[in-house]
Amino acid sequence: MTTTAAPGLHVHDRYGDADLPPLTLSNETLAVQLAHRSVRSFLPDSVSDEHLTAMVAAAQSAPTSSNLQAWSVVAVRDAAHKSRLAALAAEQRFVEEAPLLLVWLADLGRARRLAARHERPLAGADYLESTFLAFLDATLAAQNAVVAAESLGLGTVCVGAIRNRPEDVARELDLPPHVFAVFGLAVGWPDPDERAGVKPRLPQSAVLHRERYDAPRADAGIDAYDARLRAYNRRVGLAGGWTERVLRRLAGPGSLAGRDRIRDALVGLGLPSR
Repeated sequence: MTTTAAPGLHVHDRYGDADLPPLTLSNETLAVQLAHRSVRSFLPDSVSDEHLTAMVAAAQSAPTSSNLQAWSVVAVRDAAHKSRLAALAAEQRFVEEAPLLLVWLADLGRARRLAARHERPLAGADYLESTFLAFLDATLAAQNAVVAAESLGLGTVCVGAIRNRPEDVARELDLPPHVFAVFGLAVGWPDPDERAGVKPRLPQSAVLHRERYDAPRADAGIDAYDARLRAYNRRVGLAGGWTERVLRRLAGPGSLAGRDRIRDALVGLGLPSR
């Protein structure tokens, strides 16, 4: 299924600002991207192997640093398996209910095995740059998969809570050494009764800098954005704005839901990141 909604409409929704003019450039790809929303309520229908194959092909078409392709993905459909992963990911019900859960992996294990097979050194994999590279490769691949899924009519939501208990997730997925679960992606057919829509983002003035970083200009629109996001949240039964969420989420180690120990988990799973 191809999305044909008007990009002009979605730019209003994307920024929560009805006064914005429509984009002067538009096509079906932009329409899909601007219509993105997190889906947490799915119909029970399965996601076919044909859809999965198309998503992975799109993922493998993403940029990859030095063509190292330092990522993998685990597709989970089994109900009991999803239930155990949901319990590890903050017991979020939608993880269990989605017909397909994709767990995206930073995978330096493939290169390590290659080096062992050819009896070659691989000391460069011990450095933080290589861990960054693998995380970035996995993230770029997953984003391509998201756009592909949504262009086919599927809904998605990223699951950062996969990192809450990384060692347990690694055991559940039988991950080899030097492989780390970056995040999950719940995939399925959106329930039309779900209330959530396109969530407004910061204005472009907050994120787009020209030639030099301009903090005063970037921060000038935050109060207005807070008001727009509060209005959106009220419409979908939520509360609060953006500033409160940022400050609450990053208040301290206790607000990171176990992810304050990611560095130790990386070392324990074979990504020492010197």
